[in-house]
Amino acid sequence: MNDIQQPLDVVVMGEILVEVATDLPFAHGVPARLGISGDALNVAAAAAAAGASVGLLSVLTDDELGSAIAARIAELGISTDLLKFRRGQQGVYLVHSDPDGEREFSYARNGSVGSTLGPDDVDSEVFAAAGAVVAGGIACAISATSRAAVVKAASLAKRFVYDPNYRPRLTTAEAATAALTELAPHAFLVTPSFPGETSALLGVSSAGEAAAKLRSLGTAHVAVTCGAKGVQLESDGVSAWIPAIPAPAVVDQTGAGDAFVGTLTARLVLGDDFPTAARYGVAASSLVVGGKGGTGLIPTFQQTRAHAAAGSADVTEGAVPSNA
Repeated sequence: MNDIQQPLDVVVMGEILVEVATDLPFAHGVPARLGISGDALNVAAAAAAAGASVGLLSVLTDDELGSAIAARIAELGISTDLLKFRRGQQGVYLVHSDPDGEREFSYARNGSVGSTLGPDDVDSEVFAAAGAVVAGGIACAISATSRAAVVKAASLAKRFVYDPNYRPRLTTAEAATAALTELAPHAFLVTPSFPGETSALLGVSSAGEAAAKLRSLGTAHVAVTCGAKGVQLESDGVSAWIPAIPAPAVVDQTGAGDAFVGTLTARLVLGDDFPTAARYGVAASSLVVGGKGGTGLIPTFQQTRAHAAAGSADVTEGAVPSNA
């Protein structure tokens, strides 16, 4: 049993990674900055900043590094009560970001301690009581036990949120498609990206077709992210295009999609309607690219709300633009 006394608004699950970031292409002697990141942490941090009470289920090393990561998680306003500590190696990734925010990654995560996450780590009471549970395709790809944990969480959650987060270096399109197809019927919200994920995993050529296909599988809400253009929303009674909001600064695009997912989920649980919550998600993702690393800049909800209000374009009812 966990020490959590009150149901959490949002529970996020997945792997935490040590981030080694450089401003120059990878080479011997290049200076680097150490950070803590990973999609699960980025989502959880965004949800907490958006006003939700958030818990994070992840497995960390039972040493000084694991303790330091847990301290960073707490610093971001995320409950550490669900964390597990085991002997092993923390996953690591190296990232080089150029001045336009484009990134080059190199991962060292095979057999990481995070990949030991399994169904027994999923506390049934905590997950069933949470306002929403968020997991992603990376958690499904890193090991069979981690995927089984995600499937269990989906069966327990009152609102299950799934970000396909397809990584060709980590898994095959066939395996990622199988995970999405299995989880979509349980999902309150799925957030695929267009055109990469929608083409590879759903076999469609437009954001609208992707939303329709996921809805036909049983997903209640779909938010198809279309990069710098915007987001297409589909659910019962809602068909809306949320235009992107220009970023004040672009330093590093790491975590932009995660910020959208975390903010959107938090605001839905806290009572905002789908288009409003998505607009806040778009605003948050526009702000986080101004910082280095996945959690280098986490805007407060006041900042996110102000940025959303300052955006020039409004929500558009109906289908996505023809070029999306």
